[in-house]
This record gives sequence, C-alpha cells and structure tokens, in this order.
Amino acid sequence: MTPDLMEAGAQRLQKIAPVLPPGQTESGGRAAGFSRIHTPGEVDVTHGRILYLEDVNVSFDGFKAINSLSLDIAPGELRCIIGPNGAGKTTMMDIITGKTRPDSGTVFFGSTINLLDYREAEIAQLGIGRKFQKPTVFEQLTVFENLELALKTNKGVAASMLFRLDSAASDRLAEILHTIHLADSVTRQAGLLSHGQKQWLEIGMLLMQDPKLLLLDEPVAGMTDDETARTAELFLTLKGKHSLMVVEHDMSFIRTISDIVTVLCDGSVLAQGTLDQVQADERVIEVYLGR
Repeated sequence: MTPDLMEAGAQRLQKIAPVLPPGQTESGGRAAGFSRIHTPGEVDVTHGRILYLEDVNVSFDGFKAINSLSLDIAPGELRCIIGPNGAGKTTMMDIITGKTRPDSGTVFFGSTINLLDYREAEIAQLGIGRKFQKPTVFEQLTVFENLELALKTNKGVAASMLFRLDSAASDRLAEILHTIHLADSVTRQAGLLSHGQKQWLEIGMLLMQDPKLLLLDEPVAGMTDDETARTAELFLTLKGKHSLMVVEHDMSFIRTISDIVTVLCDGSVLAQGTLDQVQADERVIEVYLGR
C-alpha cells in the first residue's frame, strides 16, 4: 500500500477518534516507517490500520452496489456499520473476505497484504473470520466437539486421525468456553442450544482460529434481551484483543458497544462518528433513521 493512501486513512479516523495522550500513537507509540522489514504472512499494523478500503467500486448488472467506498479500521477497534437495506453492507464484507471481487479500488489487510491477491479460503487463513446472521454449527456434536473441530490444525486425514488435544490447546479451549458463556454447556449437544447460545458457539469456533479481524453480520438478531446483553459483554471483552466489524440494526446494542459508527448508503460512506453524532446528522435521519 502506498504511503499517501495510509496517511489519508489515518487523517480520516483522526478527525473522529479521541485525542491520544502526548507521545502515544495508535501503533503503540512507535514511529511508523515505510522502511520497516516485513515478515511474509504477518499483518503489519505499525501504521495504525488493520483494514483499509480505498475508492472501491462494484456493479452487478448495471447496479452500483459499492460506490467509491473508502473506509479504514484500527487494530483492536470495534466498528459498527449501520445503514438501510441495500446500502452495501453485505457486499462490503463479501469484498473483504474474497467472496466478491471489486471492479476497482484498493483493499488491504494491514499495510502490506493486498486482499485482492487472495482467494476466500486463503483470506480466512490470513486471520479474517466472518460470521453470517444465521448460526452455522455442527448440531449433532457437543459444544466441546464443535470447538475442537475449529482448532487451527492440519485437517488432513492422517493428521486428523492421529490428533490429540495438547495442554496448550486444552487451555485455549477452556478460555474460549468461558469467554462465550458456554463453560457450563461443554457436553451439551449443539442442536439443543438456544439461538443465542448457537451464535456464541459459532463466535467461539471463529475465535479458535485466532483471527485478527472479525466480521459479524447482525449478531443479535433473534436474541432475547438477556442474550443481547451478554453478547454486548462478549464483544467488549474481545475489543482490543481482536478488531471487530459489526453490522447491526439494533441501536440499543450499538450504543452499548460502539465507539465509532459508520453509516453506509448507496454503497458509500454517508456519515461517521459516535452514535450520537450520526443520529443527529440530517442526512442519516433522512435515509435511515426516519423523522
């Protein structure tokens, strides 16, 4: 990625981000330099951005689903994405994960990994996990078995037959069970879990892959109030350890978890800021929130 693109993204986020203490930077106080030696496969976030989209465009049969979209996310940030149906939210996530190829534009993971050079499965291996709205778990298996299957290991036939859970993996699995509020349901069949618990289990399966960036599509849709509150706790626990992009319509949930909210409309960014700022924006009121 070119220095001017990275600098432009940094300037956009700085306009709405809290002021950092003197001498502290989003890259941990380091002076970011483009001469830094890059390790292949490593996500370079020394410039303070883990995801960067610049002037991205996608059309489907003449319909412009994404229109000159530019957006960037900092490491450890929890970004909420809102907007009316057809705003381009799902298409944007499709582009990031390699499911859809843009007609033009730049999409970088860190400052050195051009996601347009990778296929969908390769992008997942790079450290980008995606959760769709409907939970996808192995319902005939237990919670423990679902998480064990999600471990980042060699999935070949021979390796799978010989696989044994070591102490490090066991500790990791126990940690994830506690994080997703399912430590008391470890032997329970996944198909018997509530809708919310299935959502948590799928998030746990993603976490077993140790992703650096999580894309979450309407994660609290269909949840009870209690499950929604516990999901907010979960996301706030993950914030800082992982970068999260959360697409959601539940404004109460967004208020609980968000620092920065991006509003998409007609495939581009309409507004960005705190939830109070975007809710007060006349353009957002007109196209999304209603009067």
